[in-house]
Amino acid sequence: MPKEVFGRDYAFLPRELVLSFEEITRLAGLFVGLGVRKLRITGGEPLVRRNLPALIAMLADLRAPDGDEPIDLTLTTNGAALRPLAVPLREAGLQRVTVSLDSLDDDTFRSMNGVDFPAARVVDGIAAAREAGLAPMQVNMVVKRGLNESSILPMARWARETGAILRVIEYMDVGHSNGWRMDDVVPAAEVVELIDRDMPIELLPPNYEGEVALRWRYRDGSGEVGLIASVTQPFCGTCTRARLSAEGKLYTCLFALDGFDLRGLLRSGASDDDIVSAIAGVWRARDDRYSELRSAATTNLPKVEMFAVGG
Repeated sequence: MPKEVFGRDYAFLPRELVLSFEEITRLAGLFVGLGVRKLRITGGEPLVRRNLPALIAMLADLRAPDGDEPIDLTLTTNGAALRPLAVPLREAGLQRVTVSLDSLDDDTFRSMNGVDFPAARVVDGIAAAREAGLAPMQVNMVVKRGLNESSILPMARWARETGAILRVIEYMDVGHSNGWRMDDVVPAAEVVELIDRDMPIELLPPNYEGEVALRWRYRDGSGEVGLIASVTQPFCGTCTRARLSAEGKLYTCLFALDGFDLRGLLRSGASDDDIVSAIAGVWRARDDRYSELRSAATTNLPKVEMFAVGG
């Protein structure tokens, strides 16, 4: 959320337009009934939501129709508020977290994110999550050429030493506010070559069909690193992710033009069967291929900003 666009005077959504915890949990339960087995709370920044552990506790109670095992419940955060919340979130039923950290160097970190807190605060939040038992720990690093590619090796070494799984993400053209250019992308193949020269790695098979990260293991057995190559190696054909935004829109792609309004159904008295039918209809009709078709012709298409697609 670039500060020159989303400054202190930016008008965010009125509270009544945001889904309540009960509405989120009802929809999540319907998705689980349709086959979803992993829920990730994201954003925006989810830790700014008041009483977040209460929502986590409600979601942690969800079970698949065919068993008693809890669903995979995780959260992605910038880590700034993680120190005081790590234990309450773990006690509420959160299983693990993914923390965004683009560099350990303060100047580089601030240049990438435009935030008013140091990288050390995020590192401390990661330590708090580990102490609380939120594991395995994943750290997402978006790489932008000319800004933080020199941080790749220091980040990889640090993650390896601390037992975290670093996931290096190609800089993407989500929304229009980040001034994306193809020249800013550091291809995943280049990142693999860089890490491999310093710390030899080998490719691993995916954990499950549709996994977005390409997994690489350090040859000495000291951990792994992931690469999300959605620009140079798009995975539209195997994507199994749906996104429910804070205001109740269902998105089937990060690059969608718009989402399907589930909040309207919820608040108009629709039955669970009606909502399930609507969700299934959207899913069956999806034909998202933006990353496969990315070209000069797609550059100026209307897109939802990244912070608005999470939920």
